[in-house]
Amino acid sequence: MFKQNVMILISAILAIAVGYFFQDYSTEINKYVKPFGTIFLNLLLWMVVPFVFVSIILSISSLKDVKSVKNIGFYTVAYFLSTTVIAVLIGTIIALSCKSLFPAISKAAIGAEAHETATFSFMDAIVNLFPSNFIELFLKGNMIQIIVAAIFIGVAMVSLGRKSASVSRVVIELNMIFSAVLKTILKAAPVAVFFLLCPVVAEHGTHILGSIGAVVLVAYICYAVHALVIYSVMLMSFSKVGPVQFFKCMVPAMVFAFSSTSSVGTIPLNMQCTRRMGVDNKISSFVLTMGANINMDGTAIFQSVIAIFIAFCYGVDLTYPQLFLLMFTIAVTSVGTAGIPSAGVLMLSVILTSVGLPIEGIAIVIGLDRIFDMGRSVVNILGDASCAVVVDAIEKKKGEDIFQHTEDEEDEVDPTIGKPEYMITPEDILKKQKIQAHANRLSPEDILRQQREAKLQAQKDQEKPKVYEGGETDD
Repeated sequence: MFKQNVMILISAILAIAVGYFFQDYSTEINKYVKPFGTIFLNLLLWMVVPFVFVSIILSISSLKDVKSVKNIGFYTVAYFLSTTVIAVLIGTIIALSCKSLFPAISKAAIGAEAHETATFSFMDAIVNLFPSNFIELFLKGNMIQIIVAAIFIGVAMVSLGRKSASVSRVVIELNMIFSAVLKTILKAAPVAVFFLLCPVVAEHGTHILGSIGAVVLVAYICYAVHALVIYSVMLMSFSKVGPVQFFKCMVPAMVFAFSSTSSVGTIPLNMQCTRRMGVDNKISSFVLTMGANINMDGTAIFQSVIAIFIAFCYGVDLTYPQLFLLMFTIAVTSVGTAGIPSAGVLMLSVILTSVGLPIEGIAIVIGLDRIFDMGRSVVNILGDASCAVVVDAIEKKKGEDIFQHTEDEEDEVDPTIGKPEYMITPEDILKKQKIQAHANRLSPEDILRQQREAKLQAQKDQEKPKVYEGGETDD
């Protein structure tokens, strides 16, 4: 993976150099070089529909495991969904506020499809979320409808439970096949970067590349805001672990995630860090494992910033319906981003397609994907760890409340004891009645014991000889 990232970076540098020195031959470069990059994008688009469809079904259907842990699963999913939505909002708002840093390429670069999408109303956006024809769904490749359809199927599989086991096996196998195909396609990424980026530089010059540093800065500002503000607020609101203690304990996992860019690979180290903060082993194992697969706050921020950057570069003013579709698509696709190496590129193509933006814009930032990936991996593992701390604190608080409630009931004393009759108030009488009612309340063990005693007594009564009038018995 590291070797491929180095090759992509080298390819991007070569593309910039060649494009810069051959700006006078931009027509020839577009004619003979750009088609090879188009082939790579076509292969991605060919596989993106089935891959996203089955991966989201697999992600949703895997939530059946949440039933086995009840409250822990509910709190975990609620936390992940909440922070993902906040991450998308942070990335979108900050990126929109940095419009002046992003140069425009050309509005003419956008096709008719994007222009048509921009005319949709808010209600059109809502209606277009839901598919009307299952076959047409795949023929047109409407990614937002494909995602919604996959969610419905995944939820149905969860409700069916074991009855959908055979379908689950098929989905798992299809996901493995599509992942293998995508890995093969993405092996050509270093070469594809050259064919995609070189024509952009040759046609529009190097001024567009000057804003890439600004994009990296904007992305890392969003990472920092989300990690330092949102996670700190969550910790202070729901747990006794302070932000300083949390980030201090998380340093080893943060360093490893930053260098390896792997959320899954950081799980063992992340577990050690959360255990130092007193998180129960069962909770950390469940939350961190689930989080590494469905909690991608850093990825959601990255996709928000890059999508808006590409929109500004191509001169597209995103309307409110488009922004709604963009944020919804990012929030959903970020769940399935952690499947294969360089999957961020694949998911970016889904996001850009959903709002009619040209996927060629990916070429502008793909060379620096490693730099973006280091930061978003750190945010991802911090989100998993903060969730584990919060869920553990909630579960412990529930246990303390139950224990305290029991202690309070046991410590109650009859307030009428030792008081003269004229000093007993109505409140004292009510409290006495409450204590007596609680004292008369039987535990399940007492009820079982009384039932056993009653049964034994009934058996003894049956064994006694019956005595009739005159002193005669029945034997």
